Amino acid sequence: MAHGRLANSGPASNSDSTATILHADLDAFYASVEQLLDPSLRDRPIAVGGGVVLAASYEARSFGVSAGMPGWRARQLCPGLTFVGGHFREYQRLGDEVIEILGAFTPVVERISIDEAFLDVAGAVHLFGPPATIAAAIRGRVRGEVGLPLSVGVARTKHLAKVASQVAKPDGIVVVPPGAEHAFLEHLPVGLLWGVGRVRQAQLAGAGIHTIGQLAAVDGSVLDNLVGKGAGGKLGALAGNIDPRRVEAPRAASSIGAQAALGRRQATTGLLHSTLGYLADRVAGRLRASGRAARTVTVRVRFPGLRSVTRSVTVRPAISETLTLTERAVELAGTALAQHRGEREITLLAVSVSNLVEPACQLELPLRSGASRARSKAAVGASRWLVDRSMDGVRAKFGRAAVGYATVVFSDMDRVPEAFRELAQHDPRSSE
Repeated sequence: MAHGRLANSGPASNSDSTATILHADLDAFYASVEQLLDPSLRDRPIAVGGGVVLAASYEARSFGVSAGMPGWRARQLCPGLTFVGGHFREYQRLGDEVIEILGAFTPVVERISIDEAFLDVAGAVHLFGPPATIAAAIRGRVRGEVGLPLSVGVARTKHLAKVASQVAKPDGIVVVPPGAEHAFLEHLPVGLLWGVGRVRQAQLAGAGIHTIGQLAAVDGSVLDNLVGKGAGGKLGALAGNIDPRRVEAPRAASSIGAQAALGRRQATTGLLHSTLGYLADRVAGRLRASGRAARTVTVRVRFPGLRSVTRSVTVRPAISETLTLTERAVELAGTALAQHRGEREITLLAVSVSNLVEPACQLELPLRSGASRARSKAAVGASRWLVDRSMDGVRAKFGRAAVGYATVVFSDMDRVPEAFRELAQHDPRSSE
């Protein structure tokens, strides 16, 4: 078992009490749960998945195994790798138990995924001691009561607390005192910044930018030209530790969404229908599960080079039916592509719904002559809603794969188990 550590990036002072934001992140969560459930897997390289690596333990990562990697490649890198199936209900249960422990220290807990959350402990220091002491107490309770390793970063901003928790891994604590933030960030790799994935990291490396300090020194206009005006401004602010966001307690979701990365694919009609149908099925299912319907539908299409366009429509009545949402999404994507005829390939499609309301689905009575021959849109919507609810019931009892629309069932989008995808993208405030 790794021992937690307290690492200060500079000398402590009385002003340390202002660094009250914590980012708590469970280490190699899915793999750690599997090792918890089966002690024979502890200290061994394991991967969750099969054909594709969904998650890897630290022991497997040391061989170069990573999430998203084909199973054959993972076995090639690590001949002793053990693949295990996912216990998705256990992931949810144990993740929820950890959030309950965090809530015992402060009500200001913002859960951003199944295995990580922000806390603001400014109002708790008089009860539990300084933030570093609270972080240590949280780690101790999570390890003792749940049995999972947890890393915690402590800082004045959300962005910096998250970076600190990554530096603390595995199973440690890093506190960044006020006044030492820039020194702490200067030599860290840009890949630790929020929103810098492999593509953006390679893009920055091509310009000779490898560390956060180097990024902070780049002129804003140069950065805008390099990665785009919006992204450049955000990256520059984070590199300079400018992050005014507060930790927010849970509130009702204002939107629900899902997205699918496609690599580089030709924007064919078949691809639009299969992918958007798959995404609409996920989004509409979550809408119905929450007892809501949506008045606004938004589709995002991303082209090579990270260029993207969005199109939205507000509809009446509000919808929660899978087929109706699919139709609206396909129409919006078609409009976006028609207005960008020079783009032949797409790399991502996303569907989101907002302006959420209580559903008002009613069956239409055949009061007028001829109504039995031509059902109105309202009647079609009601019929679709009833079919969807029936499928929801079957899926709840027998699993998501038990029934579905043909465009979804035969789509190649379901290579990653839906349960894993839902957990990985869980966000109580917004699912996109």
